[in-house]
Amino acid sequence: MYDGHWFGGGFMWFFWILLIVVIVWAVNTIANNSSNTTDTQQTALDILKKRYAQGDIDREEFEQIKKNLAHKERA
Repeated sequence: MYDGHWFGGGFMWFFWILLIVVIVWAVNTIANNSSNTTDTQQTALDILKKRYAQGDIDREEFEQIKKNLAHKERA
């Protein structure tokens, strides 16, 4: 009654489907990680604005650091 075809045939389909799912998942993960790295890079001015918005620095410090950053960009 058991001739080995069910094990070879049934589980081989499962194996190939699982392999394809893993490959698609890996490619998708790699693609998302590479696109997210450019989106999450913040400039110094972005970080400065965030610190000011959170109240870490006052207006005077914000303006002074902003001026220093603009000076460094020109140099």
